[in-house]
Amino acid sequence: MAVKRTYEVMYLAAPETADEDIAKLNETIGQIVDKEGGTIVRTDDMGRRKLAYPINKKNEGYYVLFEIDGSGQEIAELERRMRVNDMIMRYLTVRVDEERKTADKFQAKRDKRQAQRNERNGNSNNESNASEDAYDNQ
Repeated sequence: MAVKRTYEVMYLAAPETADEDIAKLNETIGQIVDKEGGTIVRTDDMGRRKLAYPINKKNEGYYVLFEIDGSGQEIAELERRMRVNDMIMRYLTVRVDEERKTADKFQAKRDKRQAQRNERNGNSNNESNASEDAYDNQ
């Protein structure tokens, strides 16, 4: 069994594509991922948005983002199918599991430092607050 990894797959469909066709395409993508042994963790349907630059003489596109847990085999099949699909103008796949591990490590380090600062400054803050309260009561 291969190692499970996390991927984000975003595709950009033609703006004239009907909402029903987008829903069918999303369902097909889900079936492909399930058949190959992966799981879809999250689906973000971002809708129609303006493009940063024209693609195929179009200024808008329909954005959809998937977060997929799998071995990579389903990603290869998914990209193969997206390449030949006429509705999809562009697609991008990014492996995000290692970046998330690194980000979690940095966040834990930041939290630890913040807790240490709070411990050190907590005592002096309490003393200064007590002296300010005494000054306010005069």
